[in-house]
Amino acid sequence: MRKIAIAIATGAALLAAPTLQAKPKLTPQQQLDKLLAGRVAGKPVHCIPNFEAREMQVLDKTAIVYGRGNTIWVNIPRNVAELDDDEIQVIRSNGSQLCDLDIVRTIDRGSHFPSGFISLGEFVPYRKVAKAAN
Repeated sequence: MRKIAIAIATGAALLAAPTLQAKPKLTPQQQLDKLLAGRVAGKPVHCIPNFEAREMQVLDKTAIVYGRGNTIWVNIPRNVAELDDDEIQVIRSNGSQLCDLDIVRTIDRGSHFPSGFISLGEFVPYRKVAKAAN
């Protein structure tokens, strides 16, 4: 009987633990603001090298962030309302760069059927600000 009581108490504690530790989920705009904290925007460009586009984060109806480290590239698609972080993006790029004219098709993650396309905008580089020496 004691083992059953311990098992029930342990189960109840495990079920309650995620509720106690849950943090409020950031909105896509808040996620973008957090990524850009301590960075300065540079001049927008039409294309970025493919190696910069390997790391990609889609922020629902907000932006696509490419790269990591000292420089990240933010792209706000022309049809940003269609941007869905749950869809798979298939990029057909010609050459060694990803450009604002490249075709980005979207595929529904559940059904794997085509769901639309994303029309990329210009890529804005955001670089980390060098900290001043004391």
